[in-house]
Amino acid sequence: MTTEIGLPASAPAERQALIERWAERHGVDAARRLAEAEDLADAVAAEITPDNTVDTYAKSWRVWSRFCAATGLPELEGSRGALVAFVTWMLREGQQNGKGYAPSSAGTHLAAAVVGLRERGAKVTGDDQAEARQALEGLAVRLLQTGERRGRGQAVGADIDGLRAIARACPNTLTGDRDKALTLTGFHYAARSQDPAGLLTGDVTLHPRGLVVAVLTGKTKHSVRNAKIRYADDPAICPVRAWTAYRARLVAEHGQQWADPSTPAFVGIDRWGHITGGMGPDSVTRAITRISDRAGVPIAWTGHSLRIGLASVARRKGRDGIAIADQGGWARHSRSMLGYMQRDDGWDDNASAGLT
Repeated sequence: MTTEIGLPASAPAERQALIERWAERHGVDAARRLAEAEDLADAVAAEITPDNTVDTYAKSWRVWSRFCAATGLPELEGSRGALVAFVTWMLREGQQNGKGYAPSSAGTHLAAAVVGLRERGAKVTGDDQAEARQALEGLAVRLLQTGERRGRGQAVGADIDGLRAIARACPNTLTGDRDKALTLTGFHYAARSQDPAGLLTGDVTLHPRGLVVAVLTGKTKHSVRNAKIRYADDPAICPVRAWTAYRARLVAEHGQQWADPSTPAFVGIDRWGHITGGMGPDSVTRAITRISDRAGVPIAWTGHSLRIGLASVARRKGRDGIAIADQGGWARHSRSMLGYMQRDDGWDDNASAGLT
């Protein structure tokens, strides 16, 4: 069943009303073409939305659905009261184990749930969303005032001692070579977990002075930065040597096809040594944690530890902030980068030291 101008009757009411106004203003044929352009715009938006964003929206909608089921509220009503109740529920008991979410996680679910509501035709005003956000921030302050800390906080940064321990602990297998290359190269270009997961073999090229890694960067406006990684003075933790050893072994053991520039740069390997395809962001995160745990690193690293580590170690060694930003793909003078430039203990790098 369709409307007079050929729009499916199941289309959202707002879109249908818009197209009917176009028909009155421009005629039926023009309205149909404008409707097709809207469909194209929707398809393009879906195609360019990163997979991790889609996953976040889906996960947050499941959280919203659990909230509605628990409270008896209708799923497609995003009123002021419902949104405030949602953030309150998330902080008190929202996780599936009955515990409350960390405020940062609750904020992510709130934003994504609002997107989901609007996509499904529910009206959510900016004022109602803002009030829910304000309630969340106020409740988060109350948690801090009562001494409750939630969330993991900032991940621990990778350091040179940890890299040495990891290099020593990697077994003499293809998996070990991949783990060493993944960690050492990732540290030197300040990798997020999605960065090595998105690399193709052709994105990493040898240069007389090292490697050039073409990293897709940016969360909304994508560009490519060419991070340059030099040979290290210490061969044991040299990212260039680790990369070439891993790739040579991969081709030798599994065939010349893995030298093709279109193949994944970092492959998944099961316990029997079989290639399972390219690594995804979650598998990179799990690998970094497993690798650091195997090496006996005191606090296990996460998928963000390599990124934090480059910024903090480079700063301690006196590297220029702009050079650090360019290598890691941060905006110059980025707040997040400055936050990653962690102080060791607050004694050596202390603003008040020697003032009196």
